[in-house]
Amino acid sequence: MDGKGRFLDNIFIERLWRSMKYECVYLHAWETGSEAKAGVKKWMEFYNRKRPHSALGGKSPAVVYWLSNKQPNPVSRSRK
Repeated sequence: MDGKGRFLDNIFIERLWRSMKYECVYLHAWETGSEAKAGVKKWMEFYNRKRPHSALGGKSPAVVYWLSNKQPNPVSRSRK
């Protein structure tokens, strides 16, 4: 944390880790590392593509990203 404004960057990652721990990690009792890796990957997909964020007006980060770039939104397509 040697650069100007670095502490602000840390706030965002700390919030991400806290959310991941309380919404994903603490709720599951994975037996192996591969199960944990798959569970965290699934949660990260949910966090980025479907979970509403109050700071983004109730939209997911993926929706905000695609709207800002004015590209087709792959999130709106249903995945099976």
